[in-house]
Amino acid sequence: MSEIDIERNPDEERLNDLGVYDWPIWTKEVSEFPWSYDEPETCYFLEGDVEVTPEDGEPVTVGKGDLVTFPQGMDCTWKVREPVRKHYRFG
Repeated sequence: MSEIDIERNPDEERLNDLGVYDWPIWTKEVSEFPWSYDEPETCYFLEGDVEVTPEDGEPVTVGKGDLVTFPQGMDCTWKVREPVRKHYRFG
């Protein structure tokens, strides 16, 4: 299984090329929950601070300004430490 891919503070050209601002927005309050990825998800964090721990891996911290791709087939736990607002796209 591939790893979580994180681009810290991608430039506007990169975000526009991906069409990030046309993707839906997802929000979540401070919480902790398990999650499984049936397909890859790419998301761009507008706000928040999250620790994502893959089932058999080390915790990864993502948040505001990060463009993140979660791999298909990954089981993990999300620990939302600051409320999240992100654009997202599956597939």
